[in-house]
Amino acid sequence: MIDHRPLILTAEAEPFAAARFDALRRAHFPPERNQLKAHVTMFHALPGSEVDSVGRAVAAAVRGVPPIEVAVPGLRSLGTGVALTLRSDALDALRGELAHSFAGLLTAQDAQGWRAHMTVQNKVTSAVARATLAALSAGFEPWSFRVTGVGIWRYVGGPWEAVKVVGLR
Repeated sequence: MIDHRPLILTAEAEPFAAARFDALRRAHFPPERNQLKAHVTMFHALPGSEVDSVGRAVAAAVRGVPPIEVAVPGLRSLGTGVALTLRSDALDALRGELAHSFAGLLTAQDAQGWRAHMTVQNKVTSAVARATLAALSAGFEPWSFRVTGVGIWRYVGGPWEAVKVVGLR
């Protein structure tokens, strides 16, 4: 039977960064809404029926690609939340190559421009978000981490179900 539930692709952070992201998310994301570990979404909703072709496209795109260095230069407002800004030409290029591979499968959200980020807080009032942004900005120091793979997940109504992680070289 074909599973039509959407697929989500994420840039998988090395363990120390994933732990740091998760700690920030646990501290600031409304607990009743925090059903996921911290993540860097590359694509929000690819057709679930295309799981095999998505897996092949990801494997082809990352073949021979070393872990990708990503800078975390600052924070940004999401209006009703806060995110860490992420910068990496190599990650942008990988995402662009995948978008090209998925032409015709992308939702409007995934077809528009991509600004890599990791959501620390969302779905709060704008006043709470502004206060969080101010507090986190006050002690913020830029840092960096490496992306070590691309995660393929299936959306199951809240939490996500892991399909597989395709590792970088």
